[in-house]
Amino acid sequence: MMGRTIFIDPGRCIGCQACVSACRECDSHRGKSMIHLDYTDEGHSVASLPTVCMHCEDPVAPCAEVCPADAILVTADGVVQQADTTRCIGCGNCVNACPFGVPKIDLQAKLQMKCNLCYDRTAYGLAPMCATVCPTGALFYGTAEELQAERPGVQIADTFTFGETEVRTGVAMVVPADKVQWPVPGGLPVVEINGKDVRR
Repeated sequence: MMGRTIFIDPGRCIGCQACVSACRECDSHRGKSMIHLDYTDEGHSVASLPTVCMHCEDPVAPCAEVCPADAILVTADGVVQQADTTRCIGCGNCVNACPFGVPKIDLQAKLQMKCNLCYDRTAYGLAPMCATVCPTGALFYGTAEELQAERPGVQIADTFTFGETEVRTGVAMVVPADKVQWPVPGGLPVVEINGKDVRR
């Protein structure tokens, strides 16, 4: 993907929950938020991190690969859709397959719920709801060039290593050039980012 996409800048997140509230207003899933705000060290720090679907490109969407009902489709432009409600059986395979901990199962509805990059908006050139309301720019929608023009000195990470598995994503993390380490959403330690060893 990596044309116009979401860039997550964890250092700018203030945990205000504006993204969560805006996501609930989307017409395709009104009342349910598809973005999660994670607190990285709850009780000890106010640090927070918005977690959206990373739209895995290589391997292509592990969540879709393990879906026995073919409920999760990937568009031609690389957006991994939320599960089709007419096909999803609520089995939870997608939850277990996602290295970033993104999909959730709505136990009452027995359906998978996850960010689909506000495809009803982005397909027409509009920014996702979460990025339009973020007051600090922790969620930036645009191209890598636009981001780097606005924020000189940042690096963009779209390749993550989990043990022996490397995952390249369509959504990227913003990393200060002098600090190339952070916890990956989902709680797994980052070992390598864009081919650079960042073990502590």
